[in-house]
Amino acid sequence: MKSEQEGDYLEEDASQENGIIQPTQYSSISPPASPVEQDEPFSTYFEEKVHIPENGNQVFSFRKLWAFTGPGFLMSIAYLDPGNIESDLQSGAKAGFKLLWVLLVATIIGLLLQRLAARLGVVTGMHLAEVCNRQYPTVPRIILWLMVELAIIGSDMQEVIGCAIALNLLSVGRIPLWAGVLITITDTFVFLFLDKYGLRKLEAFFGFLITVMAVSFGYEYVLVKPDQGELLKGMFVPYCADCGPVQLEQAVGIVGAVIMPHNIYLHSALVKSIYSLLLVPEVDRKNKKEVKEANKYFFIESSIALFVSFLINVFRSSFAFFGSPHTDLFPLNNGTLEVDIYKGGVVLGCFFGPAALYIWAIGILAAGQSSTMTGTYSGQFVMEGFLNLRWSRFARVLLTRSIAITPTLLVAIFQDVQHLTGMNDFLNVLQSMQLPFALIPILTFTSLTSIMNDFANGLVWKISGGIVILVVCAINMYFVVVYVTALNSIPLYVLAAFLSVAYLCFVGYLAWHCLVALGVSCLDFGSRVRNTPAMLVEEQSECDP
Repeated sequence: MKSEQEGDYLEEDASQENGIIQPTQYSSISPPASPVEQDEPFSTYFEEKVHIPENGNQVFSFRKLWAFTGPGFLMSIAYLDPGNIESDLQSGAKAGFKLLWVLLVATIIGLLLQRLAARLGVVTGMHLAEVCNRQYPTVPRIILWLMVELAIIGSDMQEVIGCAIALNLLSVGRIPLWAGVLITITDTFVFLFLDKYGLRKLEAFFGFLITVMAVSFGYEYVLVKPDQGELLKGMFVPYCADCGPVQLEQAVGIVGAVIMPHNIYLHSALVKSIYSLLLVPEVDRKNKKEVKEANKYFFIESSIALFVSFLINVFRSSFAFFGSPHTDLFPLNNGTLEVDIYKGGVVLGCFFGPAALYIWAIGILAAGQSSTMTGTYSGQFVMEGFLNLRWSRFARVLLTRSIAITPTLLVAIFQDVQHLTGMNDFLNVLQSMQLPFALIPILTFTSLTSIMNDFANGLVWKISGGIVILVVCAINMYFVVVYVTALNSIPLYVLAAFLSVAYLCFVGYLAWHCLVALGVSCLDFGSRVRNTPAMLVEEQSECDP
């Protein structure tokens, strides 16, 4: 087997073997050697080995599921971050329970996309950023990396500022926003090194934060006492009676807030790293039975994790606030409010007492702190994968933290804590625009037999995946258009037009490669994509008459 430095994949240029010319194509990726065999193994963030119990001929084993538990719950934290909290609040305030079915559908779509990410990590032994590094040319690869970094920065700003708002509420305004940002960034450095004490301890810490969120927001849900009949109707009846443009825009915002581009990269990296720790020398990724079993258990774990995150989001969506004695924050009428996480805490405190406000703030702090940590992991995996960095652990954390700290601090210093809704809308638009740069590559590479071998997407998954990605991207582009048209500025319109042309050209480039990978051969003029594995070309040629 070739070493990783040699690329572990076929040369991109045409080569000749046994007199047969092999075409230029996407590189085939061989499963990496076991961690014992590698001279310079990829430095994962998790070093504790996890034992896989033997279950004989059992179809399902809870003990085995526990061994594979971890990546799905860490991934699900992105579905619970402060950006999602604000989206949940706005949904409850503007449409009541009528858009809960949108939240349910978005979560199911997210689960299907996370399945693709997990399969890529298990089958190839590499995460999405590493595969992009190997498969795309230099210029598109760098552009793709910059786009994903923008998405991570936008998400990180929401998460860090969410923590800062929680600290502001808990201290009754004594801790200003900028100080809360500094505190959050500092304690994130500390918490990120918990994995040095063992994988299970790190997972336990994230599990604790998710439990805090469930208890906090569940307590508020019980206090509010929503109509359970209307809630179930809104969850399972895909209809929004008497809804207009405001509710439509909010429905689009829900999809944009739930499906986050950097989470696709994160999940493939977590699965790749943790599955490497589950392997023993005699079991590797060439064993189809073991790989199939790993895919099954990772999917079950992700389903459970996203079900928990969906319940927490439902708890938060049930808060539809009207009126308040705080006239400096809310209008003196019975109109629907522009609710954010700060105003939500204030209103809960007004109606249900200080305990409700503090419990709300604790839930926000848990959401912000956990998502900030996973966001930092995303930044490290993405930077290492795209740029092939091999830096020290501290240097990786410092660099990825520093990228987001400057814009976040500037917002915290110059923006008032009571008026952050506009910034949150802008960051949601920014992340919506980056969605194609995760969804298109993951569908492309999981559809290539040269990369996924027997685990490549079948026809049903190719068609359904293509439709889902097309719909999600169209929905989020609508969200972007609505936001831009509301700016009412000619110079901004002109700037947006120029950026849109460049943006659509790059998306079109990625979509072209994706369509060829999906089997649209008529578009295969000069593409590097071939659906036939390189290792099978010679065998097929020998069978020809």
